[in-house]
Amino acid sequence: MLKVFNTLSKKKEEFKPLDLQHIKMYVCGPTVYARPHIGNMRSIVIYDVIFRFLKSQYPKVTYVRNITDIDDKILDAITNLDIRLVDFTNNITKQFHQDSIYLGCLEPDIEPKATQEIDKMIELMDKLIEKGYAYISQGHVLFLVEKYKEYGLLSNRNLNEMIAGSRVAIESYKKNPEDFILWKPAPKNEIGWETKYGYGRPGWHIECSAMSVKYLGENFDIHGGGIDLQFPHHENEIAQSKCAFEDSSFASYWLHNGFLTVDGQKMSKSLGNVITCEDLRKKNILGNVARLALLSTHYRKPMDFNDDLITNSRISIEKFYEVLKDINYASNENLPQNAVDCLNDDFNIARFIALMFSYFKDIRDTHDVKSKEKLAGQLFAMGKIIGVFNSEPAQTNQTINFEIIKLADERLLAKNQGNYPEADKIRQQIDLLGYKIEDLPNKKYLIITK
Repeated sequence: MLKVFNTLSKKKEEFKPLDLQHIKMYVCGPTVYARPHIGNMRSIVIYDVIFRFLKSQYPKVTYVRNITDIDDKILDAITNLDIRLVDFTNNITKQFHQDSIYLGCLEPDIEPKATQEIDKMIELMDKLIEKGYAYISQGHVLFLVEKYKEYGLLSNRNLNEMIAGSRVAIESYKKNPEDFILWKPAPKNEIGWETKYGYGRPGWHIECSAMSVKYLGENFDIHGGGIDLQFPHHENEIAQSKCAFEDSSFASYWLHNGFLTVDGQKMSKSLGNVITCEDLRKKNILGNVARLALLSTHYRKPMDFNDDLITNSRISIEKFYEVLKDINYASNENLPQNAVDCLNDDFNIARFIALMFSYFKDIRDTHDVKSKEKLAGQLFAMGKIIGVFNSEPAQTNQTINFEIIKLADERLLAKNQGNYPEADKIRQQIDLLGYKIEDLPNKKYLIITK
């Protein structure tokens, strides 16, 4: 029985889907003002594992992850650039997709962009104004926080304390300092949309409420994101969504992943320690090595990203590949029950990885062929469900460039599809780059430096 830690209740709860035949999950995706760093990508990897596991346990899962492509940070980023907003955001989104592929993440079922959902946001604001939860002031549309009595439950904040502790001068257009913006006016020379509320652009929070309701409905199972989004973003999402649809519980379970630091320090441009997937690629760090590193700590806990973590993750991947490479195991083996138990316990991936090492040792120490093949198939199933064995394993080492791995995977795909001329062409490319590829049983391969 799956149990998840629900940030809303502050406890681990039995997961009871609204519909056992169809799980619905919404996760806040990137704001595309700059290439995401590995702290951002940790969240993407974590919810990718959750998505994979849910898909293995339920008949249907719909995973929605948005792209925020209109935001003040984005407008600031293009201020001195001779580029259209759509071209800038499309480029950053492309980089995000490249990084997601590098880390072995599946595509979500739906990936809406905020700029394409303005009509739904206006519709949501109409409902809030009609019901007295929002008001218009000086070209702004604002949510009236004091009217929603449950405000602060998610983040465990008391509204009266927030008001008393507020040191921010109240803007002239607000009735109360804690009221938040649903729509704000913009000068005609800035990016915006012409609406019944005037020319302007949406506030950040209304975007996610509009997209989640449009694609998942007024009630859905899981809402996820980083711990930094808990307040005010997720708190405000709950307020405006539940008030717009008064019989709605919005999301049943709220999941939040912990922060990531680098060598014990917060990642920041001022410290010069911001790391992106592109930085890792340039160091020839394989995507599944980086992925395993990002999964090595329980998702709710903070984690520190450092050279030792990468080294240990690389050694782990090599050990798994080494023990599997000569065994004729079944690649469609079911996930063993003790592995399922780990993920059923609030997606305890760290304990799951420790269990993988237990299987590794059993495979290494077992001499019975059938037992070894069974254990190897189960280990491979475990690696697949957390995404570190996205293709059939190749024995690799840190000196092999990511592009070579990509070519080897493309060749394997071409060969499996019966496109042997293309497979031979790619083999020649690999050969010219100073590597040779050796096919192994059961759709595996070995890359060797010449």
